[in-house]
Amino acid sequence: MADTSQKKSGGLGETISVIVQALLLALVIRTLLFQPFSIPSGSMRPTLLEGDYLFVTKWAYGYSKHSMPFSPDLFEGRIWGGQPERGDVAVFKFPPNPSLDYIKRVIGLPGDRVQMRDGQIIINGEPVEREKVGEVNNPDVTEMNRPVEVWRETLPNGVSYETLDLTPNGIGDNTREFVVPEGHYFMMGDNRDNSTDSRFSVGFVPEDHLVGRANIIFFSIAGGASPLEIWKWPSELRASRLFNMVR
Repeated sequence: MADTSQKKSGGLGETISVIVQALLLALVIRTLLFQPFSIPSGSMRPTLLEGDYLFVTKWAYGYSKHSMPFSPDLFEGRIWGGQPERGDVAVFKFPPNPSLDYIKRVIGLPGDRVQMRDGQIIINGEPVEREKVGEVNNPDVTEMNRPVEVWRETLPNGVSYETLDLTPNGIGDNTREFVVPEGHYFMMGDNRDNSTDSRFSVGFVPEDHLVGRANIIFFSIAGGASPLEIWKWPSELRASRLFNMVR
């Protein structure tokens, strides 16, 4: 009986040890390497859609307290810091409420002067190249039951991506000139007329609020369905978006 008891005790202890090790490994991976992130809104359409699930590269910009779950106040600033490049799609903590994660595109770097004029970005006095490439009439992409204009922007460093223009002369199409402070970034959503970003309440994003760079879409499902609702996959799974790099 003693041998049986010792085996049961040893088996339980080994199981607990394996679970603890697995949890610690998952915590290390999430903190230092990759963090899964789901798209909560339509502000980055057409680049990212609600129902996209992606991995965020944590080491891309170094680490701050916001790199860890619950943002423990362990240290200030960033360690092993890397600078975002103009055009990166980045996850960051919402400055007015760091408990919230936002995802936008990096448009302005420290020291830049950024302004919107008639829907065109002006960086340091130079208009960003912008051309209309067509229209899209797909509510899953635009959230609209009508055709929507699609414009391609090319930033000064050559990064190129598509944006939506839901409303000509929208509220964010003409702004004052923003001067980005040192240690901060100016963020914008690709869905220009439906994005709360640095033109509005987000403001300038401090570098220690950066969480990581969006890397790859590993799953995507439409219609507000959960990935766990496997029976909806045949009709709602966006197979063409799986394993797409985020650009």
